[in-house]
Amino acid sequence: MNRPELADFLRRGRGRLDPSDVGLAAGARRRTPGLRREEVASLAGMSVDYYTRLEQSRGPRPSRQMLTALARALRLTDDERDHLFHLAGEEPPRREVTSTHVRPGLLLVLDRLHDTPAQVITDCGEVLAENPMWRALLGDASARPPRERNLIRRFFLDPSVRELFPPEDVPGHAAAHVAGLRAVAAARPADPEPAALVAELRAASEEFARLWEQHQVAVRQSATKRFRHPVVGLLELDCEILLDHAHHQYLVIHTARPGTESYERLQLLRVVGLQDMSPSRP
Repeated sequence: MNRPELADFLRRGRGRLDPSDVGLAAGARRRTPGLRREEVASLAGMSVDYYTRLEQSRGPRPSRQMLTALARALRLTDDERDHLFHLAGEEPPRREVTSTHVRPGLLLVLDRLHDTPAQVITDCGEVLAENPMWRALLGDASARPPRERNLIRRFFLDPSVRELFPPEDVPGHAAAHVAGLRAVAAARPADPEPAALVAELRAASEEFARLWEQHQVAVRQSATKRFRHPVVGLLELDCEILLDHAHHQYLVIHTARPGTESYERLQLLRVVGLQDMSPSRP
C-alpha cells in the first residue's frame, strides 16, 4: 500500500469536485475549492475520522468494499478506480464481469434527480447508489450490511420488505424478481454471481424455488408500482429503467403523474422525509 500516493490521490479527487457535482447544496462560501472531508466521508458511508486518516497517510489499509465506496463518492472513472485499488495494494475488480463501479455520468444523472426517488442497481439486484428521495421512500441500503443490500435476496429472505407493498401486489413482485434473475443467469452462464444467488435462494426460500421451477423469463422493464409509506401513505409511481449494458447496471427512476394524489404525496415526502436523514456510519 502506497499511503502517500493514496493520500494525494484522494485529496486531488476531492478538490476537483463541486458540491453540485454530487447533488449537494453549495451552502456558505468555501475557503478552498472542492468537497469537504466530511462530505466525501458521508458519500462513501464512512466516518470522517477514518477518511481524514487516509488523507493524512496514516490510515489503515482500506477494504475492497471501502475502496469501491470511495471511487463512487469521488466520481472516478474506471481507470481512476483501478488506480485507486493499485495504490491501496489491491487488485482492481475484473471488468468483464458485473461491475460495482458506477460511471460518473450515471451518478451525475442520479444526483440531478432532486424530487423523485432513484437508485442504481446491478442486474442481479445489488444496490450501488441511491439519492435522498429513494432513501426517504424505502430506507438507506448503505446502512445495512453488504449481504442485505441485494433487493432480490431481501425480498425473499426478509419478511419486513413485503410490508412496503400492498399485499395483493406482492406475488407479482416475487414473480418479476425470479423471472428477471433467470434471464440474467441464462445470459451470463460463466458469471458466478447470478448462479450463486440462485443457488442460495432456491435453498433458503420455498417460494423462490417454486417460482424458479415455473421457468418464467423476463428482463426488467418499465412498470407502475405501488408503495406503502408510513408517513405519506400509498404512492402509485411509474418506474422507468435506463440500462447500462457495459456494466450490467440499471438506473431506476420512480415518478408520480402530475395532478394525482400520489404526486402530492411525493412532494410531501420530499419535505418531511428528508428532514431527519443523517449519513450512515460503518
